[in-house]
Amino acid sequence: MNDEKVYKFVEFVGTSKISWEDAAMNAVNTASKKYSDLRIGEIIKQDLTIEGGKIFLYRVRINISYRFHL
Repeated sequence: MNDEKVYKFVEFVGTSKISWEDAAMNAVNTASKKYSDLRIGEIIKQDLTIEGGKIFLYRVRINISYRFHL
């Protein structure tokens, strides 16, 4: 039996009007609908949009890895 594993990263941008953490959860929840065996999420960038002098939308760019099955 071969114990070697291969992982692939996909990039998602999650958004939320609540927080960066909520934006990250939205990205992971979306990723889990298409990819199985998710492993690691790496936050690449956080930013936000401002409207009327207030935070309007939090955005998180995240690389999410999943185990690649042949």
